[in-house]
Amino acid sequence: MLADILKDARVFSGMKAREIAVKLDVDATLISRFESGDRMPTESQLEELIALLNLDSEKVRAEWLADKVVKLVRYQPVAREALMLAESRIEYLKASKVHELPQISNHLQQRIVYADGLKSEWQSKRPLNITQLYKMKEYFQIENTFESNRIEGNTLTLQETQLVVNEGLTISGKSMREHLEAVNHADALQFLEELVSNQGALNRRNVLSLHQLILKSVDTQNAGVYRSVPVRISGSRHEPPQVYMIDKLMEDFFAYFKTHRRKIHPLIMAAEVHERLVSIHPFIDGNGRTSRLLMNLVLLQNGYTLSHIKGDNENRLAYYNALERVQLDNNPEPFYRLVVEAAIHSLEEHLKLV
Repeated sequence: MLADILKDARVFSGMKAREIAVKLDVDATLISRFESGDRMPTESQLEELIALLNLDSEKVRAEWLADKVVKLVRYQPVAREALMLAESRIEYLKASKVHELPQISNHLQQRIVYADGLKSEWQSKRPLNITQLYKMKEYFQIENTFESNRIEGNTLTLQETQLVVNEGLTISGKSMREHLEAVNHADALQFLEELVSNQGALNRRNVLSLHQLILKSVDTQNAGVYRSVPVRISGSRHEPPQVYMIDKLMEDFFAYFKTHRRKIHPLIMAAEVHERLVSIHPFIDGNGRTSRLLMNLVLLQNGYTLSHIKGDNENRLAYYNALERVQLDNNPEPFYRLVVEAAIHSLEEHLKLV
């Protein structure tokens, strides 16, 4: 306890309580109350005591903060839960630097300028005729479903995905789950389109609705609800947060978007939303697909086109490595670059078809 540290240090120094009081310009009885634990020094008084008694600043400040926390919650019936939530909030703030605006390289800034030029060119081509727009939308939505599911190990080919989604065919040799994943992702894209048309918010209700569509009939019990058990990500060194942290981390996730969405370039915000959700890993399954849909929600609501990350082995490995650079090294640049290049590729492909 801080009280014991202060008393032991004063005795070791050979000073009397009144001598300390004179130097701090306080009553001697206050020093005695510090040493008995009846009173807590202010932050400025603590700094003076640290200097005067030659104390370890980091250790003493930690004890001071711990005592303040204990005094605040010790009589509360939910003290333990409050401390656990505080711990999760601190870890999130430290790891994610949620109050800092992202820093990006000059090269990435140039790629963003290029992407914005493509976006302006794409928007200048609108409106397209209804038939052309429908065909393009169908093509890119099937491709998005195929690639997003391929990242997660679905073995349906692009053509098979199209047949399952648009024709309702059953592909011999493919599992029921793979068929459902294709249909579900296509349904989720339709819901995403509705959110874009109606300027739907990135909030808890809409995220859970997207996830519910992703796991519909695949895992009904866990569809549209946060996980209640610990999970590990196969092949990743990132360890997702514990269950008791999920609700608070997701609150912070939505607050981050609301606070920063007009301060951060939409391409970078799309990457941030994608990475933050998949790192929190709030669901038993479907985190990757949901995060990529939310990435596209940000892109589409800001005038970009439906984008995807390729799911072949080489690109999937690059995707996972870029995520780990953020999660383990706090280096978001490779992941920003990956999302920006995906958006550029999509815009270029859309313009080719006009």
